Amino acid sequence: MNIIVCVKRVPDSGTRVRVTGDGRGIDTSGVKYVVNPYDEFAVEEAIQIREERGEGQVTALCLGPDEAEEQLRNALAMGADDAVLLEAEPPMDGLTVARELAAELEDRDFDLLLFGKQAIDDDNMQVPPMVAEILGLPCATVVVDLDVEDGRAVARREVEGGHEMVELELPAVVSTQKGLNEPRYADLKGIMAAKKKPLEKKEVELAEASTELLSMREPEEGTDGEIVGEGAEAAPELARRLHEEAKVL
Repeated sequence: MNIIVCVKRVPDSGTRVRVTGDGRGIDTSGVKYVVNPYDEFAVEEAIQIREERGEGQVTALCLGPDEAEEQLRNALAMGADDAVLLEAEPPMDGLTVARELAAELEDRDFDLLLFGKQAIDDDNMQVPPMVAEILGLPCATVVVDLDVEDGRAVARREVEGGHEMVELELPAVVSTQKGLNEPRYADLKGIMAAKKKPLEKKEVELAEASTELLSMREPEEGTDGEIVGEGAEAAPELARRLHEEAKVL
């Protein structure tokens, strides 16, 4: 079974993000980058499927700058067999990213295409279903359980208030959610092996984005709170302030 996992280079969630002076981007100085955490579930799932079957190929694919090689090496250290880096600065526009990934994937032979459900930097959750639509493949998103057998996949999806079971004919696109598995840490043996695994680099020219980032700003500093009373006795004063001052009632 051939499995391709799409991963993204994103700022570490613990990094202090600052907006550039012109309000059009993020100041990247001092920012630590990691593999998108949801994509790590996808990498782990691909490796587990290969291990259970005792055969197969796991390829990590990334659209990103040259520095994204570090994140692809991390996927290789976890257990992926090879990697491909499409060198370009990824735009905020999910459709442009999806089109470029689909252009690379349409000539590749694979049974399963895995993504994380979303990237923690833009949080748009658009790219996996867009790629599936462009390639004409069935798609299941926010998957927390996956069983692949006999050319079909059965996925359990998180939906509001419960779960949904869907069956897909392979090849298919699946985006992974927390709870699907527990991603392994890359050990020293895996890190050393990753240095020798093939990593192909391709320079790509992105199409013009269909959306434009106009501006961004940092959240305003919060104001100190005020205690207006205790227990039920505070209710009348709280209601008055919400009505007369905050004007939300």
